[in-house]
Amino acid sequence: MREFTARFATAEEIENWDKHITANPNGGNMLQSAAYASVKNGHGWGVRFLVLESAGAASYNLVLEKKFPALGRLWYLIKGPDLSAVEDLKPALEACAVFARSRKLNVFAIKIEPDIEATGEAHAHLAASGMLKAPNIQSNDSTALLDIAPPENQVLRSISSRARNAIRRAEREGCEVVQREQSPETYRALYELMADTVKAKGSMPLRSFEYYSWFWDEFCNRGQGNFFFVYEDGKPSVGAFVINFGSKATYKDGGSTQNRKQYGDSHLVQWAAIRRMKELGCTEYDFCGAPPAARIKDTSHPLHGMGMFKTSFTKTVTDFVGCYDYVLAPLRYRLWVKGAERIFRRLETMRTGGQFY
Repeated sequence: MREFTARFATAEEIENWDKHITANPNGGNMLQSAAYASVKNGHGWGVRFLVLESAGAASYNLVLEKKFPALGRLWYLIKGPDLSAVEDLKPALEACAVFARSRKLNVFAIKIEPDIEATGEAHAHLAASGMLKAPNIQSNDSTALLDIAPPENQVLRSISSRARNAIRRAEREGCEVVQREQSPETYRALYELMADTVKAKGSMPLRSFEYYSWFWDEFCNRGQGNFFFVYEDGKPSVGAFVINFGSKATYKDGGSTQNRKQYGDSHLVQWAAIRRMKELGCTEYDFCGAPPAARIKDTSHPLHGMGMFKTSFTKTVTDFVGCYDYVLAPLRYRLWVKGAERIFRRLETMRTGGQFY
């Protein structure tokens, strides 16, 4: 078992944060980026930039921090820690605990969600290491991933015949994808399409327009945000926001009008985004959310429709282990899970109208 030490990043490391994150063992994640740190730092969370070191190697991890009366601080290693193996989790978290206590930070629990594939062995190892399963938070704890490293024609052949036919028909019938620059008008166009989709599908409520504007600004200002639209009758009918972060592309936000006349327009938008992400050097395309692999054909699952669309590009649904809690103060943690978390989440929603995590 490897030994780890933990420390906060230096000013130089924070200045070059994305470079360090994308050099992590698993290539990092856009939810660990400098852009996302800026977003969350302005929406109810503090941020810490944590470095885990072992045998000359380093893993850089964004920590979201929130302080609660009587309980202390909760650390949320969003999509982390990014480590080489599941066996590294326990010593890395022990190092976090030693560091937090040495700095008198009063952390009562550390919430983790490493991008480790969910297997019986992985879950068993986490449980044996003293970590407690917690409800998942992120939409892409189960997701559809497409390998876009091969040449474009090979990537096209790898997707389903249904998706290829939809793309080709949309192209034959004159459907065109437009890549728009960041602007309040672009933001409003996509947000309205997202709202149309939420209204029609009855899915999770949207965050505020101000939140999305801030989010899109932060990624676009760093050259990591891309907007794609198609139009029908002169108006945006399908839109997508896709992030390029290191070697990974993420279809983060999207929406569409209902009862459209153009066939295959949604598939064509994704294909245009995939091609652009390849040009930007990405080798993996994350469709960001799907039902778990075991329920991909379950029509009762709230993400069934989206899952069918996304798996027309890739049959592979990857399930990650999701959220686990590493407990530093057992009594305070019991108060947290017995009701304090639920109360604080309700109060946050009442105060801000937004989501807690």
